[in-house]
Order: sequence, then structure tokens, then C-alpha cells
Amino acid sequence: MKLVRVGNPGAERPGLIDAAGRVRDLSGVIPDVDAAQLAPAALEALARLDPQTLPVIEGARFGVPWTGIGKIVAIGLNYADHAAEAGMPLPAEPIVFLKANSSLNGPNDAVMLPFGSHKTDWEVELGVVIGTTARNVSREQALEHVAGYCVVNDVSEREFQIERGGTWDKGKGCDTFCPAGPWLVTRDEVPDAQALGLWLEVNGERVQQGTTATMVFDVATLVSYVSRFMTLLPGDLIATGTPPGVGMGCKPPRFLKAGDTMRLGVDGLGEQVQRVVAYGER
Repeated sequence: MKLVRVGNPGAERPGLIDAAGRVRDLSGVIPDVDAAQLAPAALEALARLDPQTLPVIEGARFGVPWTGIGKIVAIGLNYADHAAEAGMPLPAEPIVFLKANSSLNGPNDAVMLPFGSHKTDWEVELGVVIGTTARNVSREQALEHVAGYCVVNDVSEREFQIERGGTWDKGKGCDTFCPAGPWLVTRDEVPDAQALGLWLEVNGERVQQGTTATMVFDVATLVSYVSRFMTLLPGDLIATGTPPGVGMGCKPPRFLKAGDTMRLGVDGLGEQVQRVVAYGER
């Protein structure tokens, strides 16, 4: 299934995407696509529905496709060629940092440059959505705890991230810096999370093109690894790293400015489009 939440910010309704690509209203069936709804039994119950019996919703804004996100865990330098363009050594273990929940953004909502920003950058990523509690799980069992996948843009302010004291979080957690969606695609529709193409364009120019096959640490390894250090709860999101082509790696470096447009996607998980706006314009 492809689960969605549509409507104005703060007033989204649950839905699913039917075989023809139309949004079908689930609000008469469930109150929301929340953390409890990501449990295997709840997803199985939804899968038994006939989408043709549900009302069509047309022209609505897509929000983040699920709610109840306790934390956003992100992975740095998880593609070897991206580490090389960043001039950083290949990590021996996953680099883990957190993005603030206040950075969550609808997939097509505007991305706002932070106050004082000069180096805001783009990062298309595969997002992993947790469906059942994972605490110190093995790699072999890790994917059993995954509800599904989504597109994430791990927007990053490089000066804040690298030049302002050495902690990544403050360059990663700015408002609007985590567009997620448009859909949450359930795990059964993604037979191999390590065989997905991902790409990003800025103002129509393809700048990132990669595949999850070149991840340093695959999805199962990441879920297992992170669960050793913090309990992963239903609704939690893991952003799994980005392929090469970010602005920081361009020669000379290239960063986002107000008026730019980002378009990005992951195979089978949909596309996002974001307009970049100046601080205070959102």
C-alpha cells in the first residue's frame, strides 16, 4: 500500500493511493495514519480493503504521510562516493545524528532558508519507517521491524553543520529541513531496499543520481545498529544517507538560494518538489 495524509497543515486526513494513482479517503475507516496504524496487524487490515469503495480526494496538499514520529535518526556519509566528495574518510561504523522533529515538512511544501544561512544544501535519501519496537535487534530480524519506506530530503546548512562548533544537529534540524513523503510505501511493496534508484534536480538540472545498492551500511544493518544505542519506536524515521552530487561537493561549491526549486525521488516511492524561500517567508 501507499499511505498518505492530505489536507491543510494540521488538518490532514488519512488516505491511500489506488492503482490508478488517485487518493482514496481513509478517514471513515481509521482516524489517522499514526504510529499504532503502522503495526503489522493494522496494516494487514487496511490491505484487505477494496480501494474502490473509498471516496476520492482530488487536489489536496500532501502532508507527511504518517504522524506520531517520536524521533528522526539520520545517517551520515553512508555512500562511499559521497564521503569522497565531502573529503571525509569512509566510516568504520555508521555515523548517527538526529534531526529535530520541528524540521518535518510536507513533501511539496516550501523549504525556508534559516536566518543567516549561506550554505543550505540538498540531500535525497531513502527513509525507513519503523512499525514495531526495535531494541537491540539482530541484523537478521531488523527488517521485521520496518513498516515501510518514503522519500526524504535531508536539507542541510553546511556552515552550521561543519563550521559552527563541530556538531551536525544544528545544521540538520532547521525548520522545514525534513520534507518526507509523498507516500509511506509499505515494506511488502519494496522487495529489495538495496535496489532503488534515487535522484535530485535543482532548477531542472540533475545533480544527484545514485542507487541504494552502493550504501556502505544497508538498511538492515542500520536498523540493527541504531537499535543498540536507542530504542526505535513505531513511527520513528531513519534517513539512510545520500549519494554524491550535493552542493558542498560541487567545484566550486553550490548552495540553495531563494527562488530555487528542488525536485527529487526514489524508485517506487514517489517524488517531491520544493520551492526555496527566504527566512520569514513561510
